[in-house]
Amino acid sequence: MYYRLTVLMSNTKTFDLIVIGTGTAASTVASKCHSAGWGVAVIDSRPFGGTCALRGCDPKKVLVGAAEVIDWHKRMESKGVIDSNRSAIQWPHLMSFKRTFTEPIPKQREEQFSKSGIVAFHGRARFTGQRTVKVGDTNTLNGHHILIASGAQPMKLNIPGEDNLIKSDQFLELDEMPSKIVFVGGGYISFEFAHIAARAGARATILHRGTRPLKNFDPYLVDILLQRTRELGIEVLLQTKIDAIESFKNNHSTGFIVRASSTNEKYNIDADIVVHGAGRVPEIDDLDLAIAGVEHDKNKGVKVNEYLQSQSNPAVYSAGDASASEGLPLTPIATYEGKIVATNLLKGNQIKSNYKGVPSVVFTIPPLASVGLQEESAREQNLHFKTNKANTSTWYSSKRVAENCSGYKVLIEEDTDYILGAHILGPHAEEIINIFALAIRLGLKASDLKQAIFAYPTSSSDINYML
Repeated sequence: MYYRLTVLMSNTKTFDLIVIGTGTAASTVASKCHSAGWGVAVIDSRPFGGTCALRGCDPKKVLVGAAEVIDWHKRMESKGVIDSNRSAIQWPHLMSFKRTFTEPIPKQREEQFSKSGIVAFHGRARFTGQRTVKVGDTNTLNGHHILIASGAQPMKLNIPGEDNLIKSDQFLELDEMPSKIVFVGGGYISFEFAHIAARAGARATILHRGTRPLKNFDPYLVDILLQRTRELGIEVLLQTKIDAIESFKNNHSTGFIVRASSTNEKYNIDADIVVHGAGRVPEIDDLDLAIAGVEHDKNKGVKVNEYLQSQSNPAVYSAGDASASEGLPLTPIATYEGKIVATNLLKGNQIKSNYKGVPSVVFTIPPLASVGLQEESAREQNLHFKTNKANTSTWYSSKRVAENCSGYKVLIEEDTDYILGAHILGPHAEEIINIFALAIRLGLKASDLKQAIFAYPTSSSDINYML
């Protein structure tokens, strides 16, 4: 039974589906369900479009593209390219270029909703019942089904002076590149932004409290990337915790002092800005999920079953970064989960989520990519496998572009010849990893992949030597 939009008294409206969020997962579900004839409402307190399009991967990759040009030019300065020192990023112009991608999106997304008949509401959403959501102080919405796809936000660090941190979306809106930046945390956000900032002329420091940064990526390749990162002039301090972030202002300047400490040393680091790169959590803390009977974990998201339906309230589904599914917090996963939720809403719970063979990339320069199992995980599962690995800086695909930061590691199960995991660092790693991801997801063996004939000379043609 489908419920058309119904307007009741006192600004109460009823829909077949209420969607909290307007990002990738949210828009996928809203569009598919509305196309099937459902009455759909979407709610967002931020500009419509979600994290990836406005505050994440898309604008970030524009900045990465400029940094790649600087890096390429520098690498080739003794190989026939001259005056590499004259190449530079003009940050205000680059940001203007970036905004040509981001600024049109909120209006375009809202116009798409309006044109299709999806009803849009601006404001913070909170549950007032199992199927009831209030938007701001004026609108109350009843939904036969509700999707929580509200995305993620920087996690609380509980350190003195935490309010002095800027978020990643604020970094992506800087009108000028500061000369001194401290990044808190050793995850992909800090490394990607530090690589951009260094190529734009800033002095960058990464502070990480753990023994190893980029923990979701292969340690062997992380070590190679870490060496390159330090060679760029980026200071990376490991096993270092933040004690406080203090602001200062004098006659000459304003800025911040980051007070940090390791086992043997204390640091007072001067910075123009301090960037939060220490992890994200689902943005669900103010939704009043308990009132709706929706079980959740504040650090992982809404607890869902294999159909991405709430374990405790069958009217509610969740997808993307707000969901405590087994999927990684990636844009392709948000799209994938959105399609699953839409199908299960329209046809009943039919499709289960499957996260086998999902690639992940750190867009440093060069990029670091991963899919499948790491060695430690494979051993914990008592799998018998062989490990192929090498530093590939002398391989033609790296040497021809003067790239000395490259390598790979591939895990192949001995009995079955299945590819368990693949990890790539170097030029075009973000593209090569997709071939391994396809092989793992479809259950292709290493011998199957060896039969492929790749274009040459390309980075993908190296795959045969990795197997």
